[in-house]
Amino acid sequence: MKKALLCIIATIATFACINAQQKEFSQVSLSKKLTTVDNTQITFAEILKKHEGKVTLIEVWASWCGDCVKAMPKLKELQAKNPGVDYVFISMDKVLDKWLTGIKTHELDGAHYWATDGMKGEFGKSIDLDWIPRYIVIDKNGGIVIYRAIETDFDKINEQLQALEPNDGKVKKTIEKEKKPVKLYK
Repeated sequence: MKKALLCIIATIATFACINAQQKEFSQVSLSKKLTTVDNTQITFAEILKKHEGKVTLIEVWASWCGDCVKAMPKLKELQAKNPGVDYVFISMDKVLDKWLTGIKTHELDGAHYWATDGMKGEFGKSIDLDWIPRYIVIDKNGGIVIYRAIETDFDKINEQLQALEPNDGKVKKTIEKEKKPVKLYK
């Protein structure tokens, strides 16, 4: 009886730790380098610094991921409801061309970066990546508000974005294209 009770407690404790929401990124994740669409390297810390003072939604995705592609319409709806939020996309694609094609095909508005070593690589491990699409919400002060959300959590994500960046009931009808086109290299 005692062994069974200990097993149950251990299982609950393990599950609780796995689903814990982090409040800040580790130094390991902040130091990891990602690739830009211009084929330059940038650390995750530098990416976050670019969005300092803004509510930011990070989506970790891949062009080959069926759930990611299925979630795109909901993501675009989220962008329309929350136009004051910065959107950062980090791809786990294995091949450069697939990533660049995915950006164009899905017309993803936001900042784009590529973790060249994929989901199981150093960056993925450093952010406890176990599923994509994965969403992370960061407040204006750089604090993590939601660390682990998936495609079924859009209502929770929207509610949090609305609380952090109220848009006074204004819903953007369409997402405006950036003034300068995304430069895709080969």
